[in-house]
Amino acid sequence: MIGQDLLGIEDLERSKIELILETAVHMQEVGSREVKKIPTLRGRTVINLFFESSTRTKASFEIAGKRLSADVVNFSPSSSSLTKAESILDTAKTLDAMDPDCVVVRHKVAGVPQRIAEVLEAPVINAGDGAHEHPTQALLDMLTVSQAKGRIDGLTVAIIGDIAHSRVARSNIYGFSKLGAEVRVAGPPPMIPPAIEQLGVKAYTSLREVLEGADVIMALRIQNERLSGAYFPSVREYSATFGLNRAKLRWANEDAIVMHPGPVNRGVELDHELTDERPSVILDQVRNGVALRMALLYLISGRAPAAVED
Repeated sequence: MIGQDLLGIEDLERSKIELILETAVHMQEVGSREVKKIPTLRGRTVINLFFESSTRTKASFEIAGKRLSADVVNFSPSSSSLTKAESILDTAKTLDAMDPDCVVVRHKVAGVPQRIAEVLEAPVINAGDGAHEHPTQALLDMLTVSQAKGRIDGLTVAIIGDIAHSRVARSNIYGFSKLGAEVRVAGPPPMIPPAIEQLGVKAYTSLREVLEGADVIMALRIQNERLSGAYFPSVREYSATFGLNRAKLRWANEDAIVMHPGPVNRGVELDHELTDERPSVILDQVRNGVALRMALLYLISGRAPAAVED
């Protein structure tokens, strides 16, 4: 994967998903050390090009790069030439001329990381673009499930909430399906894309139906910043109909785990207790995000093995 872009899960082969997850398992050990640093990417430069607000993704990419000893540059649009009407592509080309080894891009508009990747020499990792994809979130989710359940193949994964506007849902549908899980989705009818079943998932508008037999339950954040119009009558009604609590969790399998990509609207998607306590694995997702992104930076921006001399 050296020098390759990672723009989505849709076109990522199963073998590469498995390689990334296996590498991330090895990277987890670094986080348990007293000195959480290895020299693997010493002398390499990673630029975090975030045009959209982020806590978990941005911080974990920065920590991941630094734990691998890379030089990490966090780009701030508000203090750049973008405020002087420079285009995004010109900004990206300018940074590329400084010879980075990897550029991590997040943008609120779908397709921007793809367009940047087309003009950059450096490999690009998509850290989330609009409602398109969020591949690194899906990969860390798959890592979390595989370690919590011991497998992914044969599991039933229920994704609940705003499917239509969720890049996390789209990437997880692709990823879990490729690894052999049955994926279901549920939410208010306006939040379920009409053609969603073409992706090989089962769609429900009943929380009880989607939870029955589920091994993994992923609640999605209500994305108020992306919504326009009335997708549900009120937050109170959404919480009553699709919000998760321990009583509703009884409809799922007894050992089901609860996930959320964050940030959580407490009392809306999940009640407070379910957010903070098992079977929630939300903090495991955050922790695994660092190891997963370490694995990606290593695989994509690491050096190729030296040629073997006779």
